[in-house]
Amino acid sequence: MNRVLLTGATGLVGSHLLRLLIQDARIDEIIAPTRRPLPAMRKVVNPVEEDLTDVLRPLNASLDMVFCCLGTTRKQAGSKEAFLHVDYTLVIDSALTGLRLGARHMLVVSAHGANRHSPFFYSKVKGEMENALRHQGWPRLTIIRPSLLTGDRVHKRSVESLMAPLFSILPGDWRAVPAKAVARTLIEAAFSPGRNAVTLIESGAIPRSEAAAGAGSE
Repeated sequence: MNRVLLTGATGLVGSHLLRLLIQDARIDEIIAPTRRPLPAMRKVVNPVEEDLTDVLRPLNASLDMVFCCLGTTRKQAGSKEAFLHVDYTLVIDSALTGLRLGARHMLVVSAHGANRHSPFFYSKVKGEMENALRHQGWPRLTIIRPSLLTGDRVHKRSVESLMAPLFSILPGDWRAVPAKAVARTLIEAAFSPGRNAVTLIESGAIPRSEAAAGAGSE
């Protein structure tokens, strides 16, 4: 039985990933905590609390994998502190919960340019998050770093809408990537043989086609 934890299930990537996990015969149960109730779906257990930490703490069912698609912006969060809570603290709490419950593989959506030494707050926080996960001792850790995400958000981000046309023609790791493609790549990475403890998937390596290809390792 494959039981997974998915945090960020209502977000742009997370909502696509949730649908893929439901459709995947290799997944038996999905624990998807959210702030607002999800529609009833097969295989999905949906604990609901305003703060994700309040849901994660009492979980006691064994897990095989953790998928973390949490992410916001400073503007959307309302402050630096609120942004840090979502993009760092809750990501780390998701991972620690997985380790506590026996998960062997952590898969997380970070961002292109993540670097804990970056002068840019967003990139610095993403880099610090990645660094913290690397030091947790996961048997397998997969980090995916998409560039600007495209897709239909419930809450539009004006800057992303303005920048999308430019990022759609940029080369390599800078090119915008559909959220669906990120979700497909996460599924592919979850069930691909792991040769290394840490697998880093840069944005340019995310297949844009319907069939996601294998991930690269470091």
